[in-house]
Amino acid sequence: MEGTSLEEPPRDGDPAAPRRVTGLRRLSGLDRSGGPPPETLAGQPLRPWTIPNAIGYLRIAMLVAFLALAFSSDHGTDALPAVLYFGVAWGDQWDGFAARITGQYSRLGSLMDPVIDRALIVSGVIVTWHFHLLPRWALAILIAREVLLLVVGPFYVRRGHDLQITMLGRWAVWPTMGAIGSALCDVHGLALVLLYVGLAMTLAATVQYARQVSTSG
Repeated sequence: MEGTSLEEPPRDGDPAAPRRVTGLRRLSGLDRSGGPPPETLAGQPLRPWTIPNAIGYLRIAMLVAFLALAFSSDHGTDALPAVLYFGVAWGDQWDGFAARITGQYSRLGSLMDPVIDRALIVSGVIVTWHFHLLPRWALAILIAREVLLLVVGPFYVRRGHDLQITMLGRWAVWPTMGAIGSALCDVHGLALVLLYVGLAMTLAATVQYARQVSTSG
C-alpha cells in the first residue's frame, strides 16, 4: 500500500547494498517516519561521489552564478537570476528524491543540504536587501537566524550531536524562499505575504531547535 513500505531489503542479503525507498509518500519525502537513514548519522563515511551529492554540487555552482548575475543587474529583478534562484531551491527536492530512489544516502549529503539551503536564503536576503526589494527589518531577522544556524550547526555536530530538522523547519523554508523568489520576480504583494508567513514559521522552528540543543546538554 502507498506509504507503508519503508525500504526495499538489500539484494541477495547484502547489508551494504543501497536501500531504496518505496511508496509514494516516502519517495516524496512526506513520510519521514523511522528516523534518518543510518548512512547519514554522525561517524559514518562522507561518501562524496553519489548522484544526490552531484546535484548538491550543481546547486552550489548555480548559487554562485545567481549572486554574480543578480549583482550585475541594475535593479535585482532580471529573469535569469530569478530562474537560477528557483532552480537552486527546487534542487533540494531533487537531491532528496534521488537519494530515496537510488538508496545513495551519505553523511556528506546530510551535512551539505541544510547548509546550501541556509546559504540560499542568506544570498537571497543579501540581494533583496541591496536592491530594497523587501522590508529590511524582516530581512535582518532572517539573516540573523540563518547565520546563527550556520555557526551553531557545525559546532553542534563537532560535539557528536545531530541537529534534527523538524517538519516545521522543513516547511518554513518554502514560504521564505518563495518570498525572496517573488521579490526577485517583482511580485511585491505576494512576496510580502510569503515573507511574513515564512518569518513566523522560521522563528517557531528556531525555538524547536533551541530546545534540541538545551536538552542534549
